Amino acid sequence: MTVPKGAIYGLLGASGCGKTTLLACIVGRRRLNSGELWVLGGHPGTRGSGVPGPRIGYMPQEVALYGEFTMRETLAYFGMIAGVDSKKIEERTDFLLKLLQLPTGSKFVKNLSGGQQRRMSLAAALVHEPELLILDEPTVGVDPVLRQSIWDHLVDIVKNRNQTVIITTHYIDETRQANVIGLLRGGRMLAEESPEYLLNKYSCESLEEVFLKLAIFQNMGKRRRSSIAQEVTEQVNVPAISNPALDLSDEDHTEISGEFGDNVSMSSKHLETVETDVANPPLPPDEGTPPMKFWERMSIMKMHRVKALVWKNMLWMWRNFGVMAFIVGLPVVQIILFCYAIGHDPTGLPVAVANYELDSSHVAAQKCPTVMGCNYTYMSCRYLNMLQEKTITLRYYETEQDAFEEVRKGKAWGALVFASNYSESLVERTEAGRSAENATIDASEVEVRLDMSNQQISTMLYRDIQLTYFEFIENILDDCDIDPKAGRIPINWHKPVYGDRIPNFTDFAAPGVILTVIFFLSVAMTTGALLIERNEGMLERCLVSGITGSEILFSQVTTQFALMFCQTLSVLVFSFYMFGLTNHGNMGLIILLCTINGLCGMCFGFVIACAVDTERTATYVAMGSFLPIVMLCGIIWPIEGMYPILRIVSFFLPLTYSTESLRSILQRGWGLEEPNVYNGYISILLWTLLFLIGSILLLKFKKG
Repeated sequence: MTVPKGAIYGLLGASGCGKTTLLACIVGRRRLNSGELWVLGGHPGTRGSGVPGPRIGYMPQEVALYGEFTMRETLAYFGMIAGVDSKKIEERTDFLLKLLQLPTGSKFVKNLSGGQQRRMSLAAALVHEPELLILDEPTVGVDPVLRQSIWDHLVDIVKNRNQTVIITTHYIDETRQANVIGLLRGGRMLAEESPEYLLNKYSCESLEEVFLKLAIFQNMGKRRRSSIAQEVTEQVNVPAISNPALDLSDEDHTEISGEFGDNVSMSSKHLETVETDVANPPLPPDEGTPPMKFWERMSIMKMHRVKALVWKNMLWMWRNFGVMAFIVGLPVVQIILFCYAIGHDPTGLPVAVANYELDSSHVAAQKCPTVMGCNYTYMSCRYLNMLQEKTITLRYYETEQDAFEEVRKGKAWGALVFASNYSESLVERTEAGRSAENATIDASEVEVRLDMSNQQISTMLYRDIQLTYFEFIENILDDCDIDPKAGRIPINWHKPVYGDRIPNFTDFAAPGVILTVIFFLSVAMTTGALLIERNEGMLERCLVSGITGSEILFSQVTTQFALMFCQTLSVLVFSFYMFGLTNHGNMGLIILLCTINGLCGMCFGFVIACAVDTERTATYVAMGSFLPIVMLCGIIWPIEGMYPILRIVSFFLPLTYSTESLRSILQRGWGLEEPNVYNGYISILLWTLLFLIGSILLLKFKKG
């Protein structure tokens, strides 16, 4: 394929023949399996070639525009990417809107009709007046008058500005105004000549007829034939062939299909060969890579492109203010739900009681007598009344069988049984000590049977039943002027070094929950933003314009970092100032760690968006990574209690060290001098760097 400078090259062919794929190779977004490709004097993608870059204007098949932008904002964005000054952009915008018969420039792209959006896409390719203009079916959905106006403009820029145009189209005969046309079918070039030459050579009145004949010649050597093929071949005086592109005897191209007619099956019985004069010019000499100055080696981003990307991202966020408000508010809602729902002691838990010290009237009234002072009667009621203050709901039954049955039916979480002589036996056991009889010991005990199917509830009941009993003994001793220490177990529990005497699960889980909320909302935010651009074609179009992966990531980090920082601050404000979560450490260290953690989540989102193709796949990847991270990073259960192999795996997850670091800051008040703290910062920074490098490599090497 040879495209002369300062010419219009029409690339024609049926759907699926390789036109769009070839254009993607020309603009440097796909690689050839074999062969050589030169564009504007160099290999696409090499430094100094300008491809991808502003030397090319590219209009893809899809619209690939931001619907939330006005037409003027859209052209301003593509002009800024190419480095065009604002005054020139205004002039070009007015000219293109008039040329393409578009409405007022303040109209949003999403409110344009399908044909107007196609013309707007064409304007975006023309705004910076590139050397090489590549248009993939620009006249689809355009009325004939406007189509002719577009072609007149293309002819004008080629003639007067020495620009080069490559255009693909379904309207074959409109390419009569092209200087050269290439007829492509099945990945092979059938002919590459001027339209007049092809019409004269094959004695046809239309280029569509030329294409049909060449396609038929390409299918020679097959067994089947049709009336259409027979009629065409009988009318053509077929000379000898010299173009191997038309001889596909080793390939099964037995049908012609697409925009150019019905399916046609061919036979070679009445076909000889055909020749076309396809030029095979030598490749231009390799002049080598131009020397690179020091400042060029150090510069990995162009500021005018970064400025355009940041402006675009900020404008998109402003135009989607409702979505942004939801994204900022979502972590606040989640932390509110966590603080209200997680870590609080269950209340109103029903416990069945069979107290044989009570008569039937007390059982019927569901009430136990109140006992005060140094009184050794109804000691079971004294204990039960203290237990009921622990937000446990007591239900009294006549017999222990009735109480146990309530537990079996799931109507109570436990059952307590007191003997009829409980108070006397407890006093006798205390006074007799080691000489107490076995019957006295048995009668002085409280029989407890719990439903242990729910670990949190059963553990809390187990704790409260025991601790309340200790308080009950100390209360009696104190009322009887006896030192309460005499009734305690001989272990003196001092104030804990860190934490509270009775640990709070909310404080234990809060560090991991805060980091997880910030991390995975950042993942969702950045993944969604990049996938929207990519699936709508905007990312590919920007890359063709010369924008690098580093510039895209830097602009996304710059704009979304502000959003993520607002999320982080709102989460911390609600966690520590609204709900009073325990914090014995430096708030600056907490903000810094949470911010770096959000940045790491953003970079992980970039990796997902660059690695997958659809939102559904991205959702699966995010969910698939969420569950292992949450289960293994120590949020739900301590790492020390995990299976040894899983414990090793957990240390290679991004939130493990950072969770322990935040927990040490909050619960212990430690600073950066402690390994448990600074290891969290080091770990999250290393993961951030790893994700950034992965994102850049995927953007650079994952073509198409």
